[in-house]
Amino acid sequence: MRNLNIRDKAELLRQLAHPIRLQIMEELATGVKCVTDIQDLLEIPQPNVSQHLLVLRRNRVVDFYEDGQLRCYYLLRPTLVEKLLHLLSGEYPIVERSPEDVRHEGRLREQRSNQKTAI
Repeated sequence: MRNLNIRDKAELLRQLAHPIRLQIMEELATGVKCVTDIQDLLEIPQPNVSQHLLVLRRNRVVDFYEDGQLRCYYLLRPTLVEKLLHLLSGEYPIVERSPEDVRHEGRLREQRSNQKTAI
């Protein structure tokens, strides 16, 4: 994958963030699925499934092969999807800190930066 700038990264996240696309990626993370399988699993019309798959294809997240009359989709970037789904499945505790704790942390960071500059 090419090195994306921050706007490209934000756009990719925006494209992947749709609830149906996340569900499709979750399903494809378990293995290859044909459009009809995805349609049945998500209980949405086939044209909607195809539109979401097209967005994922344009972003090179999924691709397909044809098996007779069926289009079967698979993850093109499984590591990206695994990490994204793992990130989204985590529970991240809120760390409460007092303003004084935050200022103290800032002063320590500044001292370390000044020490590195002096060397």
